[in-house]
Amino acid sequence: MLIFTAPGQGAQTPGFLSPWLDLPGLAEQLGAWSELAGRDLIRLGTTGTAEEITDTSVAQPLLVAAALAVAGLLGEPDVAAGHSVGELAAGAIAGVISAEDAIKLTRVRAEAMAAACDAEPTGMTAVLGGDESAVLAAIAAAGLTPANVNTAGQIVAGGTLAQLAEFAANPPAGARLRPLRVAGAFHTRHMAPAVEALAAAAAGTTVKDPAITLLSNRDGAVVTAGDDWIERVVSQVASPVRWDKCMATMSAIGVTAQLELLPGGTLTAMAKRALPGVELLAVKTPDQLEAARALIAAHAAAPGAAEPKEQS
Repeated sequence: MLIFTAPGQGAQTPGFLSPWLDLPGLAEQLGAWSELAGRDLIRLGTTGTAEEITDTSVAQPLLVAAALAVAGLLGEPDVAAGHSVGELAAGAIAGVISAEDAIKLTRVRAEAMAAACDAEPTGMTAVLGGDESAVLAAIAAAGLTPANVNTAGQIVAGGTLAQLAEFAANPPAGARLRPLRVAGAFHTRHMAPAVEALAAAAAGTTVKDPAITLLSNRDGAVVTAGDDWIERVVSQVASPVRWDKCMATMSAIGVTAQLELLPGGTLTAMAKRALPGVELLAVKTPDQLEAARALIAAHAAAPGAAEPKEQS
């Protein structure tokens, strides 16, 4: 059983799209999506600076477009999941929304989250190691939110800069703290205004039930109704990402291979510890497409899984 996973903000690196633009139709596809994103995705993904592509309003549509562009070159997986904004790519891969609507919604999400970041100085700190219950207690005591519970020993706390400073002064025993270079406290109450904006945009979006198994960041559950999925994705903007539970579900349903879409690496690193025995591939360059198709052929159970989709 094969899963496609789509990474979230922070996975982008300068120039990561450059080697992909020679593939037939891909530049045209990204050009069309640039119009929907309100951003020159081709320029940003090739010559954009690290500072430019760190901007929330840029990073999110760039990542969703990159994941969908590569997914369109491959076959249909059995399962799809995305981390944070990657959920919008996963939803399109599962047929809940169109790729075009995924880009449109990502634009709204990204711009609204960027505006929320500007409203109050907030940030995020990765907590590495330590006893999980003690870490969560310390996060709560500082008034912070465990915004990302990624895997054992990796929790990201989000809140105001003052709260994060207090947390840094009294860290949980046995844990290392690593401040993250992000614009604000994503997946916390500070993103509530962005939830309202995304909900309004989602209300006019055509939604279908998933055509394949689709996992939710909220609790790792398999989502079977399109309306349920869209509600979860909207509320997730201000709610913690439970990628640990997504990986637990992958294990429970019998996933045997994970293909992380462009720009791969982050989710694959987490899976190495949490999903022993699962074959992993993080897609970074076009020369990996042959290996990706071989992985799909070996593990995917979905009919037509080895046949790439038409770009549109």
